[in-house]
Amino acid sequence: MPRAKFLAAPILFAAATLCGVPAAAQTEIGADLGLFSAYVWRGLSLTNKPVAQPAAWAAIPVGNASVTLGLWSTIDLGQYDDPNDDISQSGGSSSFNLAEYDPYAEVSLTTGKATLTAGAIGYVYPNDEDAPGAGLLTSDANTVEIYGKLGFDAAFSPELSLYYDVDKIKGAYIEGGVTYSLSASEKVSIDLGALAGFNAGQGVPDDPQSDESANFADDGFTHLDVSAGVPFSAGALSITPVLHVIVGGDDFTKITSPTDESDVKLWGGVSLSWSRALGAVPEEEPKP
Repeated sequence: MPRAKFLAAPILFAAATLCGVPAAAQTEIGADLGLFSAYVWRGLSLTNKPVAQPAAWAAIPVGNASVTLGLWSTIDLGQYDDPNDDISQSGGSSSFNLAEYDPYAEVSLTTGKATLTAGAIGYVYPNDEDAPGAGLLTSDANTVEIYGKLGFDAAFSPELSLYYDVDKIKGAYIEGGVTYSLSASEKVSIDLGALAGFNAGQGVPDDPQSDESANFADDGFTHLDVSAGVPFSAGALSITPVLHVIVGGDDFTKITSPTDESDVKLWGGVSLSWSRALGAVPEEEPKP
């Protein structure tokens, strides 16, 4: 999406300017594939049937920072034929229908126990709004967000994120989360997570004539997401079965189908991840 590229360019230029000449570190590439029972984004059920979510990324060292370029996507795996029960992001007219792809670029810098991240992401919905059986999100909803994150290397790994939509919605979304790895045995751990979302300006506009879109019904608390995953390795792959429990706080995050809603909903699946460092391992600088 061209707009995402324009937003990412100043970030990459700033990283190169502030951080100086690239250090002798390794570039890393990776790919992920998620297979989930539904597509739930910020507590919102965008698809309530199985999806595949492939992604690829590259992390490039730039001085003391790291620049990551990536592409994430989601694919509706099946057809959707019940308008009273099915939520389909793509329209569900065929199986294996690409519903969304998101190019992004971000810069991360670690200082002490804190990691600072700034980035931009484009949300692209390739399905035509004028096509028969158009889905929940079509090309008319394409938009761009810029974001910042602050994470700490401390107990429960707290992280605070702020996203601001600069195009179709023009509002902020704030998310705070914690994670904890619980050792079940010498070889098995359980990764526990909890995050809470808050809406600040992405609700339904007060003016019915407004051309702005909305992600949520109202400002304030949107949802609580509690998760548990069990990561393990199989050769070069990292495999993580995961289960999420969503407690809705906004009217939109409580929706589970076109005709139903619930204060609590479940979704889950498995993610497969692969990564590889490129080039020779950098030598450690001798201590003075």
